[in-house]
Amino acid sequence: MIQFLLSYKNLILHALLSLSLTLILTFFKIPTVFLQGVHTYIHPDTVGQGNGVKAAIRRPGSSNSGSGIEGYQNLSSKTGAELRKRNKSKEKVDFDENNAQIFRLKLDEGHLQSRLYIDEYRSAFTISFIALSCILLQNYLNVSKKSGFLANGVLVPVLLGGLGVGKLFMLLTKISFEKSASRRSEKQLSVLCGGLGLMLGLLICSEMASSVLDFNFGSIDGFGRSSITVIMGLLAGLLFMPATKFARSFWLGTDQLRCNLSMITCGWFTRMILHANNILNIFAVLLWINPLTEILVNTRDSNRQRTSWASNIEDSEKLVGNGLSRSDFIKFRLCCLLISSLLQIVTLRSNLQMYLNEALLCWYQRLHASKVPDLDFSRAKVFLHNHYLCLAALQFLAPPVLVLLFLGLSQIGGCSFENLPFITSLLPYSAFVKEVALFMAWWVAFVWAVLTSVILLLHRHGILYVS
Repeated sequence: MIQFLLSYKNLILHALLSLSLTLILTFFKIPTVFLQGVHTYIHPDTVGQGNGVKAAIRRPGSSNSGSGIEGYQNLSSKTGAELRKRNKSKEKVDFDENNAQIFRLKLDEGHLQSRLYIDEYRSAFTISFIALSCILLQNYLNVSKKSGFLANGVLVPVLLGGLGVGKLFMLLTKISFEKSASRRSEKQLSVLCGGLGLMLGLLICSEMASSVLDFNFGSIDGFGRSSITVIMGLLAGLLFMPATKFARSFWLGTDQLRCNLSMITCGWFTRMILHANNILNIFAVLLWINPLTEILVNTRDSNRQRTSWASNIEDSEKLVGNGLSRSDFIKFRLCCLLISSLLQIVTLRSNLQMYLNEALLCWYQRLHASKVPDLDFSRAKVFLHNHYLCLAALQFLAPPVLVLLFLGLSQIGGCSFENLPFITSLLPYSAFVKEVALFMAWWVAFVWAVLTSVILLLHRHGILYVS
């Protein structure tokens, strides 16, 4: 019995860690606690004549109006003829100030229970956290390749990591088909981004990309490269709508509109983290491009015949003059990618708050648009952002967690799958996990950096705007 425990101690530790984290996250409701304290907004609803004002959420489908802005249902109860008649009328129109009010509500567990996609958010948060914890534990365990497939415990983090990636992939796909969560134009642009990602994947997986990117797909066959290309296209399409939400939250949180409203924008510390996250993400992506790699990495001529003393002096001079050694540079860029993903998770609550504040900004703009504003559009905006709160949380959570999962799978050591022919016959494990998983982590970060930068550039030039 003791010999069995010693032989399979790594596997037992992974099982105990997974079980304990599952119980802790479920019992203490950590995924829900992570979202508590965020402020949402609701419009009041007048009930009767003597009951006063009641805080309520009016569903967009409750009105019989036509469609307004593309992707959102027009909630205005007045037809175009009535509006024209009202404009031509010289009579004074009474304005109900109660309908112009808006309530700020701090979310607690009871409020979050009624939101859509709360169960999907909880499961994705739990599975991802457990998978990342097991991957982290695997890197600190004493693993021997001779111990076998089960004894070294590598099976648990690999399975949980793959399960986490698959779960997030399925949820992003499900969210993309949600009708009221995004505009029709955003869905069309996501398909376009998927096609562009597929074409770029064909170029990257070919031999032409070896001169541009620091990745080597020589050990992967044609079927493996085709599968990677398809996954690249799907990820590019699925990340478009989350990147759009993130760019709008960044634009609003850093007060690029110069509205100077403390209720809408972030504080100085949060703005600093948002800017640092955006810059670090772009910098980490550039570290895998060969021209930049050649500048930062020290290249040594191993064929030169030198004495030991002269060799040490010249190597020291090159390390100072030409850059980092190859091993240090690999660790440096992995750390940059890791820190950028962690910073994005840290800013998740801030981005989610800015997503909700976007509805507040819409209400503020509509309120001051005219003397007698029609607030039905802002009511719909407030409802949709409040209703799809957990959906937005999933979209903010999925990209950095995907990067962390792929990055963790690429760094798992002690892999010994030589005795499993059904795996080695499909694809070499070392090539798939070490190279392809690292490439997928870089690809998610690359797509995210490109999409957010392009969308922010369009906002800067006034082509897109937050309202």
